[in-house]
Amino acid sequence: MATVTVSPKYQVVIPKELRERLKLKPGQKMSMFVIDGCIRLEVPRPITELRGMAKGIRWEEGDRDRRDRF
Repeated sequence: MATVTVSPKYQVVIPKELRERLKLKPGQKMSMFVIDGCIRLEVPRPITELRGMAKGIRWEEGDRDRRDRF
């Protein structure tokens, strides 16, 4: 576990060990949210990882009628 300090501008530095382990790059975007009082940072997954995610899902005619969408 690493300890960080919040600067007067509310900034923190991600420790080098964690940056290297996660292969973070300067300027890279991260998602930040709070779960049960804890701050969580996540590296967004590349869209290529999501390819095939819906494979095998079967849609039947009428599952979503045109009138339901508009």
